[in-house]
Amino acid sequence: MEPRPIEPAAPEEFGLTQVWWGDGKGKTTAALGMGMRAAGHGYRVHVLQFMKGGTASVEDVRGEYNAIAALPGYSYENSGHYGWHRFHDGTDDDEHAARARGGFERARDLVDAAGEADLSSPLPLEAPADDGVHMLILDEICYAGNRGLVDPDDVRDLVESKPEDLELVLTGGHERPEFVTAVADLVTNVRKEAHPLESGHSARKGTEY
Repeated sequence: MEPRPIEPAAPEEFGLTQVWWGDGKGKTTAALGMGMRAAGHGYRVHVLQFMKGGTASVEDVRGEYNAIAALPGYSYENSGHYGWHRFHDGTDDDEHAARARGGFERARDLVDAAGEADLSSPLPLEAPADDGVHMLILDEICYAGNRGLVDPDDVRDLVESKPEDLELVLTGGHERPEFVTAVADLVTNVRKEAHPLESGHSARKGTEY
């Protein structure tokens, strides 16, 4: 089957808030995959990552960044520190908090920009996210909220103030993000039954980054 050209289009039923949390692997993977699906239909998608990192074995340039850059209408930016908060990786708590707060302000700007755009119409696929998007993925914002790096009440207020037609996807955290689950339309708990890290495997190129 020949792929159809990706042309700008507008979703007919976007506007829900999704929350993906839990101690299992796959929260970001699911959100990015859903973004790929939306972009394949010609919808404008943007990912704002609050933090992604972990250990020295994980490279700065992740496979998903290359894939997103190659897909029309799909874009990303990373506002967080490279390394997990309190991972004993030498990073400073204040720096983590400052970057997370900066990320939240950026998220607020993106939500406001979506409110000023006509989300019922197609959006230019190569236009900046500041001109509005149909789907906004805030990766690891729940983790940042659970850790107090951003104010959980501010995250809830952001959800409640989003434009009606914006599909908002929030991920992250091992603890249930009570501050947003009550105002979300979809809540998925990604549970761990087994993880290769427990048997000595490190993060693998092509599956974890």
